[in-house]
Amino acid sequence: MLKLAAIVYILVASVLAGSFVVAALTIGRMDALSISGSALAGALVALPVAWFVAGKLNKTIRPA
Repeated sequence: MLKLAAIVYILVASVLAGSFVVAALTIGRMDALSISGSALAGALVALPVAWFVAGKLNKTIRPA
């Protein structure tokens, strides 16, 4: 399941990091620290999300 979680993480992290950056820019945080911090926060939030999604996909692909 780790391989599946890694693949899902690549997709989820890019979506969440981009969304967090857009949210930071929308509220007027234009400095580099805010932009990189929001991208990092999105990448960190993506870890449990990717693990959860990979678990659901794994159960769907290989039912017990």
